[in-house]
Amino acid sequence: MSGERGRARSSTLGLALCALLSALALTATATEQESVTCGSVVKLLNNRHNVRLHSHDVKYGSGSGQQSVTGVSVSDDSNSYWTVRGKPGLVCQRGIPIKCGQPIRLTHVNTGRNLHSHHFVSPLSGNQEVSAFGENGDGDDLDVWTVQCGGTSWERDDDVRLKHVGTQAFLTITGEQYGHPIRGQLEVHGTFSPNANNYWTVMEGVFIKPSAEPLKHDEL
Repeated sequence: MSGERGRARSSTLGLALCALLSALALTATATEQESVTCGSVVKLLNNRHNVRLHSHDVKYGSGSGQQSVTGVSVSDDSNSYWTVRGKPGLVCQRGIPIKCGQPIRLTHVNTGRNLHSHHFVSPLSGNQEVSAFGENGDGDDLDVWTVQCGGTSWERDDDVRLKHVGTQAFLTITGEQYGHPIRGQLEVHGTFSPNANNYWTVMEGVFIKPSAEPLKHDEL
């Protein structure tokens, strides 16, 4: 009996060791996986103003009246998550790296609306309004942005610009701050000059690999 118990204990320890090694192997793989991929869920930080791209079910009181898009300083707000998707009508295979210059959509996770822009005037700065538009990820051609980066693919630590395909405006923050009901949040708008106000970097997120489970990056 004692021999059988010893063998059972050894088997249990062996299984635990295998599980630990598997977890370590997954961690190493996650470290090596550096590209932003189609289907990934990310938060984007505006480098100049240190705020994350954000939306919520609060409509603009002027302009289009669509769902507002802002910048927030807190890092743990779930309303700052966006899903990286392809342009309508083009296949964007889950887990495949996004190429520099590729047209994409960013869909707000909690409301299902797409990052959008058009020729309405933004409420604070008088620049081009940026909103969240559509239902359940379905919108229109003004939801499409191109990723401007310096290499072949969009890497997680890249400083990138997002250029609106329909109007050629850059996704920008210049520091204008809202009052009630979204006090302290910053206006997000479109401008036509590439500068330090329109650089963005991926922060927290879940990154999809081809034919594999998503990789978590920091907190979700």
